[in-house]
Amino acid sequence: MKSRLSVLWLQAGSCGGCTMSALGAETLGLSETLERADIELLWHPSLAEEGGPEVLRLLEQCRSGERAFDVLCVEGALLTGSNGNGRFQILAGGLRPVSCWVRDLAQRARYVVAVGSCAAFGAIPASPAVPTEAKGLQYTGEEPGGLLGAGWLSGSGLPVINVSGCAPHPGWVVETLMGLGQGILQTADLDSFGRPRFWADHLVHHGCARNEFYEFKASAAAPSQLGCLLENLGCKGTQAPGDCNLRLWNGGWSCPNAGYACINCTSPAFEDPIGAFLETPKVAGVPLGLPVDMPKAWYVALSVLSKSATPDRVRKNACEDHVVVPPHCRSTS
Repeated sequence: MKSRLSVLWLQAGSCGGCTMSALGAETLGLSETLERADIELLWHPSLAEEGGPEVLRLLEQCRSGERAFDVLCVEGALLTGSNGNGRFQILAGGLRPVSCWVRDLAQRARYVVAVGSCAAFGAIPASPAVPTEAKGLQYTGEEPGGLLGAGWLSGSGLPVINVSGCAPHPGWVVETLMGLGQGILQTADLDSFGRPRFWADHLVHHGCARNEFYEFKASAAAPSQLGCLLENLGCKGTQAPGDCNLRLWNGGWSCPNAGYACINCTSPAFEDPIGAFLETPKVAGVPLGLPVDMPKAWYVALSVLSKSATPDRVRKNACEDHVVVPPHCRSTS
């Protein structure tokens, strides 16, 4: 009989948003969803009852190999400052830096999962303006390396599995753990940044409720308007890995659906865009961030053609916060 998958979850330099997102998993919530998938949450800083000496004893048992576990989940960037000693973040109740605990426990785990873009790529805590010397587990921004090193592999032979996002969709976290529990997540199932391809092979643009406005290049000028957010408001949904609009959040929403431009938070260096988050940088009126695989000349030609064919209904609705011109209904007579 196959044993349960045991998960040890540590939190490094993080706001806790990844845990907040994960708590919304399915309709059952995180704990019951994992229980039904035969996944044991060995310890989690927000969900477990144990604290203080009990946790230190458990972690020491895991570090020494006395207590076996399968998955090390790390939420948050690894703070290695100052001067590489990691003492900007000491695990409460002890004297060892969190980065040291993570490095040691990673050697014992069968799998290591970075939960969120901070753990995957460093993200906002790794900003040059921050003195914490923050890193991701296996990347710092787009550069391989991170805390564990570019060539590091877990006991199963897999690199760090990067469930990136700020925060990641709860389904990405749960289904990644389920895939590991079933033994069906392999190296070929990860993209070039270690992200599970079951969600990273999609774009946020896929399934976006604003796609009719995108097709006709009918653009919004303010976040409250219905039009496409790419041309003026900095939306990177046509470039961002993720199935956010195919599996909506909290039962019915995504960033673009709620009126907020996609900021490509699943990708490294999203926190340092070319321009402001809610502005689209342009050269000669053409957005710098074009849809993936689309040459600039094609985009310009398509835009001119699309705008010339824009229905009056789409053009008017794009600059409103609700539908003012409904689709024409054909007569039944």
